[in-house]
Amino acid sequence: MTPLSRRAFVTAATASLLVGCGGPGSGQDTAARPASTPPPARPPAKSAHALGRSVPVRLRIPAIGVDTPVMQLGLAADGTVEVPPVTAHDRAGWYRHSPTPGQTGPSVILAHVTVGAYGDGVFRHLGQLRRNDRIMARLENGTTAEFAVTSVRTVPKAEFPADAVYGDVNRPELRLITCGGPRTGDGYPDNVIVFASLTAAKR
Repeated sequence: MTPLSRRAFVTAATASLLVGCGGPGSGQDTAARPASTPPPARPPAKSAHALGRSVPVRLRIPAIGVDTPVMQLGLAADGTVEVPPVTAHDRAGWYRHSPTPGQTGPSVILAHVTVGAYGDGVFRHLGQLRRNDRIMARLENGTTAEFAVTSVRTVPKAEFPADAVYGDVNRPELRLITCGGPRTGDGYPDNVIVFASLTAAKR
């Protein structure tokens, strides 16, 4: 793990994601709930060895047109995980108490679906990803960690699968998280979660 114990990591991160996507005033946002829950994530046929620790600086997801800088997120004053600021130039944020992309364990990146009056957020179309779609995380050391989507889930916030998202795994994995479901005055009822596994590392 990292500076936080696994229990503290799960508790803090879950609390943030259950309340972190607000209503119209906050600009924190969504996608649509699938008719059924997909099967558990399976690793892709191709896998790669774990990488050393290096902070992500950029994220690309060609299938949904994402190409964004990545900022670092920590904990807010109330102990919940920070979310990226609501600005015209929206960007994704990596939770710095999780592994970096390519390290063994679940690396966590969050972004908004919409950003208030500014319109669509970085992860507006996250729920459209499909199995084997590529995700590329550019690291500070010049390496690009490439991942393949293993599953996409939309779940009610009240049933957020903390263990599946933040629990220990024995290979390098990635979690992309945003809000989901129909927007209401109280915000969004769901979370969209993308599970992905490392397939390659390139310079």
